[in-house]
Amino acid sequence: MRTAWWVAAGVAALALAAPAFLPHPDAVDFAGMLAGPSAAHPLGTDQLGRDLLARTVHGGRLTVGLALSAVLVTGVVGVAVGSLAAVAGPFGRAVMRVVDVLAAIPVVLFGLLAAVALGPGVGSLLVAVTVIAWTPFARQAYLLALAERQREYVTAAVALGAGPGRVLTRHVARNLVPPLAAHACVRFASTLLTVSGLSFLGLGVQPPTAEWGAMVAEGREYLFGAPQVVLVPSLAVVLTAGTALWWGRRWERVGAR
Repeated sequence: MRTAWWVAAGVAALALAAPAFLPHPDAVDFAGMLAGPSAAHPLGTDQLGRDLLARTVHGGRLTVGLALSAVLVTGVVGVAVGSLAAVAGPFGRAVMRVVDVLAAIPVVLFGLLAAVALGPGVGSLLVAVTVIAWTPFARQAYLLALAERQREYVTAAVALGAGPGRVLTRHVARNLVPPLAAHACVRFASTLLTVSGLSFLGLGVQPPTAEWGAMVAEGREYLFGAPQVVLVPSLAVVLTAGTALWWGRRWERVGAR
């Protein structure tokens, strides 16, 4: 587990530092359009001669940053709502019924509505991936907290006079970290695909800004002539989502110990 942390930290540091050594992602070179990999452009260029490596790195900072920010915000809100509902009795159960209704709304559909109301852009994208995306965290935290409340150590704490708030914060919360961390990794992968998908549909980040989904949309017309234009950002999405799911499995094993 420690090795995995060091690897993840190294990749993150490289992603943050790389833009300082790469060409500008919007630098156009009409003489080098759709060029294959070379020493000057290790991953080739796109339809405007822009360096694909530079655009992929810069686009990753935006795509991953949006997904990570959305998961952090929705995770905090959802875990707070679900945990409090678990100790709130009938009121908490009523809150969770509302959560169930909101959770049934597809995020992509909500993104379409947000784009119609606010117009395409980062703002509508953030609304799409945050406004109702906290509900899975709330359901997960609620079910986990209810299960933990039935354990003997909680019964003993209550018998010693601990109130609901103390039981939740001092005893239950730390046992919820591994399963909720695993759930957050899964939600990150899902949110990453949603961010990229909405941008691909033209509802999120707009060209010429480098973003993985928008890059795939821009380059799909050149798939057969210059496949790197589509394959590079597509592989970036798949590998990043796959890595998040791998981390989720690691957290599941930690929780199972």
